[in-house]
Amino acid sequence: MSYAQQHLKEAVEIIQKMDVAAIEKMADLLAGIKQAGGRLFFLGVGGSAGNCSHAVNDFRKIVGIESYAPTDNVSELTARTNDEGWATIFIEWLKVSKLSSKDAVFIFSVGGGNLEKNISPNLATALQYAKSVGAKITGVVGRDGGYTAKVADACVIVPTVNAETITPHSEAFQAVVWHLLVSHPKLKANQTKWESAVR
Repeated sequence: MSYAQQHLKEAVEIIQKMDVAAIEKMADLLAGIKQAGGRLFFLGVGGSAGNCSHAVNDFRKIVGIESYAPTDNVSELTARTNDEGWATIFIEWLKVSKLSSKDAVFIFSVGGGNLEKNISPNLATALQYAKSVGAKITGVVGRDGGYTAKVADACVIVPTVNAETITPHSEAFQAVVWHLLVSHPKLKANQTKWESAVR
């Protein structure tokens, strides 16, 4: 079996093991945020930060939910990292944005954050703050889901089928899940260009 065959075989296994009920629960949560006029704040680091930026576009344009990703503002991100430290970059951004109980924090992460191991502590501290103000928490994470899975109102954990490919599959399936969500009848408000062009 070639590596390409193996990687795609693993992707098929992941799809077969995905928790569909968790995805539907996430769709319901997001529909509630939209109905309440709440906002979505996408948090992630590394490749997941890039996914956050793309998801913000889709949730704003296709779903019509006011959405933001703090990592899109490089000036503020680097200033806060330099002046205040990496662990608090997201919590301080959320405070200035006046995160409230109408809003939701949406995490994209391979590990989900872990304060004890000092892995993505910025995600964990942001989630602690979100809980303190009554904001909803959702996310798509890998491995065991870390802190995100422990505190989320709705969370999708990308199943691990090969310990050597946790990161690429976790980040790839973040995109699969959010594209499913923005296409979901409970959320989709606006037609996408190519689908409207072929009608």
